[in-house]
Amino acid sequence: MSADIPEPDRIEGAPHPRETLRLFGQQKAEETFLEAFNSGRLHSGWMITGPQGIGKATLAYRIAAFLLTDDGGGMFGGPATSLTVDPNHPELALIQASSHPRLAVIRRPLNQDTGKLRAEITAEPVRDLKRFFQMSSTDGGRRVVIVDSADEMNVTAANSILKELEEPPARTTLLLLSHQPSRLLPTIRSRCRELRCSPLGTADMASALEQAGVRTDAPDALAALSAGSVGEAIRLVNLDGLPLYAELVKLFSEMPNMSRPAAIRLAESCAGKAGEQRYPLMLDLIDLFLARTARAGLTGKPTSQGASGEALLLARLSPDARAARKWAELQQELSLRVRRGRAVNLDPTALILDMLFRIEETARAVTNA
Repeated sequence: MSADIPEPDRIEGAPHPRETLRLFGQQKAEETFLEAFNSGRLHSGWMITGPQGIGKATLAYRIAAFLLTDDGGGMFGGPATSLTVDPNHPELALIQASSHPRLAVIRRPLNQDTGKLRAEITAEPVRDLKRFFQMSSTDGGRRVVIVDSADEMNVTAANSILKELEEPPARTTLLLLSHQPSRLLPTIRSRCRELRCSPLGTADMASALEQAGVRTDAPDALAALSAGSVGEAIRLVNLDGLPLYAELVKLFSEMPNMSRPAAIRLAESCAGKAGEQRYPLMLDLIDLFLARTARAGLTGKPTSQGASGEALLLARLSPDARAARKWAELQQELSLRVRRGRAVNLDPTALILDMLFRIEETARAVTNA
């Protein structure tokens, strides 16, 4: 892919999944694939599922590299025990350069009129598979297709992929990445074997961040706030999400009597050019705080926290199931307000302040009940 074309599956500040040599936290998914491979019953269609940013694309590229470097005999002539390939293998170099002749990657294409990526995967990239299969069949080797993500396919593209799954070419493996499998056609799901990826724990998160060159002294907080997603954790680090969440926790710690000047300063920090990245992050962190507060009322004080003092705060604001229900209702209400507010370009400061005051009202209702 040209360096001028943005890659929808690249996280700023981290290596691309095809360049990531190690995968952390997904041993079970790797073992499931290797078991099928070693048994000689390798499915032609695989659906790699799980939340966004937990390593699905990295797993897909590891599988692709493993299959495209397979000589038919396995390592030392026995069953394969790992997806890891020699980092100096020439086939791997082609994959990392996006120039392997037997690997096709389907993702959102560029809109030539706007110069930006389209909002969905259109039919054209999928229809190009016919030419790919013809050109890649000359040497008789394995072929791999990665669709990232399958959730983004429009109806025509989805139907085209379905045809390939129904009548897959010989020695071809299709890897469909999906954050929300329920959005896909049932017929697509039924023709794929699932590889489920899991959120990362603190230790795996720390290792994955270190591999990505991301330095942090708070892997526990990142694992908690990112829900085990390396991609989200990197976003939080890049945008100073941890300090911002700490500001929210400090502000909410005063509830039910929140500091008005502090709330105004926090809301105003999301306005203007300087707030272009801070504003959507603030909305996400407020939503996350509400979700964690509601969960605390059902499961008790959290064992990990996103900021100092958060666990005690959540236990105070959401001591029981009744409080949890109120916080969950507020989260739904504010999510709707955010969608409406952003649709009409409501002033960020006004929207954030409105949300903070609604949180204060709920805190007062819960603590005074």
